[in-house]
Amino acid sequence: MSAYFELLVATITWIGAAVIVIAAVVIAIVAVRQRQPILALFGLLPVGLGILALVFLPDFPRFEPAAAVVALGLATLGVVGGNPLTVWVLDRASKGDIDGGTHGGILVPEATATGARSATKRREVLRGGTWIGYLERLAIVGAIVVGHVEIVAAVIAIKGLGRFSELDAPEARERFIIGTLVSMLWAGVCAALIVLPGLTA
Repeated sequence: MSAYFELLVATITWIGAAVIVIAAVVIAIVAVRQRQPILALFGLLPVGLGILALVFLPDFPRFEPAAAVVALGLATLGVVGGNPLTVWVLDRASKGDIDGGTHGGILVPEATATGARSATKRREVLRGGTWIGYLERLAIVGAIVVGHVEIVAAVIAIKGLGRFSELDAPEARERFIIGTLVSMLWAGVCAALIVLPGLTA
């Protein structure tokens, strides 16, 4: 009877986890489409619960079908959910002082011939950050899940070299560093929640 009860509890728990993760993915997609980054905070729920489960229930029995859904959902959340979360953090950091450009970047003062910053002319930098973020998180989640963490170093190097010429303005440097750290940490944590409990095994 106790074995049956344990199996029942494990099944219900894993199905519940799958529902929460899928709900977080759907809400993240809505947050992106509706441009409501605050909705991304719901994604912290399955991640927080996953961390608590790793700490307090390391040997919890697995219900394979739901565990596979949880793993796939966490991978998707790591890629998609990082977008609105990063936007939300960047909005908090800039406090509304940064103007967005027409191609997804930010507007910074143009440098004059003397090296001073123009008071009237502005240029757009960090264009395409949204798509770069998706690709970066996809690479990080994939690298961690397949066990090739060295790929993460290559992603960081490629992104840094590709953006180097745009980082002369303090606003661009700040946004680049904060956005990259939030995006990569989010993808890394979601991927770790797939690997550490052995959901890919």
